[in-house]
Amino acid sequence: MAYSEPMSPATTLPPRPRRLDNTVAFVTGASRGIGAGIAKAYASEGADLILAATNRELLATVASECRQLSGDGKVMVHVLDVADRNACVASVKQAEQQFGRVDVLVNAAGIYKASAFLDYQEQDFRKLLDVNLFGTMFLMQAVLPGMIARNQGRIVNIASTAGKWASPGQSAYNVSKHAVVGLTRCVAQEMGAHQIAINAICPGLVNTDMLTGNFGRSGETSAKPLNEVLAPVMTRIAMKRVLEVDEIAGMAVYLGSKESSGMTGQSIVIDGGMLYT
Repeated sequence: MAYSEPMSPATTLPPRPRRLDNTVAFVTGASRGIGAGIAKAYASEGADLILAATNRELLATVASECRQLSGDGKVMVHVLDVADRNACVASVKQAEQQFGRVDVLVNAAGIYKASAFLDYQEQDFRKLLDVNLFGTMFLMQAVLPGMIARNQGRIVNIASTAGKWASPGQSAYNVSKHAVVGLTRCVAQEMGAHQIAINAICPGLVNTDMLTGNFGRSGETSAKPLNEVLAPVMTRIAMKRVLEVDEIAGMAVYLGSKESSGMTGQSIVIDGGMLYT
């Protein structure tokens, strides 16, 4: 005679803890591109968010999406020009008053301009440095005192492969991103004793409006279609494709979570296996 085990009552497993539950994250450049992708990924993992960018309407759209993804997370929107030091300090203070602290800072705000070196003007270099470097610096200086007081914190700077290697036609951009990589490494050394982890992500070609609207759009390449501009670059990428925002956002979640607690001062390349010469 066949024997079968008695059926036990169905049990409901508790929900999986999200990787950023009880985390307050301040994300710049959050209205579009990589910044928006990181904001949504953080919301999905349970973070409360301060989303900062210059475009109020786009920010509102991303904030609405983040609220839906989070379910119960708080989302605050700040219209912020990161090149304005006083505005950065005020924005962080407001966030700390509302949320009590900032656990993670993601510096994703950035601008791009391609040009032959001899065609760049002084103001081009200054503008890219103001946003890409000084905006990152201002916000780091604004959040670090609170992180030091709590003896913990995470900073994720979005740099670029342009901050690791040379490339023609974008010297101003490369200079600004090399500076972000250097800043990340140096401040990580100073903040390690306070258990504050500071890392940079260096994406290659990513499917954002910075790529589709700006890449290679200067000088002799300005009249060429994007696929023609990208063709010589694609021959050097092992995966033969442009990356998606989610592939960068996943690393940002890791660097903002406790999983990466022993990693600091790193500049992590995500580029689909690009060869540099």
